[in-house]
Amino acid sequence: MSYTYRDKTIALAGIFQAARLVQQIARTGMVDQEVFAASIKSIFKIDAPTPEDVYGGIHNVLSGCKTVLNQLGAGGASPAQKKKDIEVTKYAISVMVLERKLVKEPELLKKITEGIERAQGQAEHFSTTHDNVIASLANVYSETISTLRPRIMVNGEHNHLSNPDNANKIRALLLAAMRSAVLWDQCGGSRWQIMFKRKIFVDEADKIVKENPRTLH
Repeated sequence: MSYTYRDKTIALAGIFQAARLVQQIARTGMVDQEVFAASIKSIFKIDAPTPEDVYGGIHNVLSGCKTVLNQLGAGGASPAQKKKDIEVTKYAISVMVLERKLVKEPELLKKITEGIERAQGQAEHFSTTHDNVIASLANVYSETISTLRPRIMVNGEHNHLSNPDNANKIRALLLAAMRSAVLWDQCGGSRWQIMFKRKIFVDEADKIVKENPRTLH
């Protein structure tokens, strides 16, 4: 299957959306529940026919498209905003680096698939964002991706990071970011393209946002 830069941008938006949610939980303990649910649901879309289908529709990754614009476009003007942008991008790139290592570990991939299938069974009984499901997904991350090096170090407020529910959400979101990184890889995306084709991704993300102005989170 031939993938377009729009497809790659959707996958990239998925990575950045999850990365931004990780930052928000670590710093504030709160996130937009619809955006959070969209990222978590993408974990279960293993055999989706198109990139959009991974997220259940383009509207579910609009927050990520906006983040791509902020990160790869002009960005914020203040030092505080620039620091924030660097952190989100660091999380996103770190996930991409680990994804390249993960694809060379068939046993870990098998373990991830089995763990996701178990969590999906729970999601069918409870809901996708139920605490039990999030805890299961967090455990999948801890037992697989977290064993790869370098580990992703999340910065934030101690009172939020030490909260078990928040810690589970962060790990589940990092798993969601990894799912998007796998999609990014499947679409032919690479870190070099982010460096040298940045304007293309910014233009594609901008186009997607403008096509869906009323559904942007």
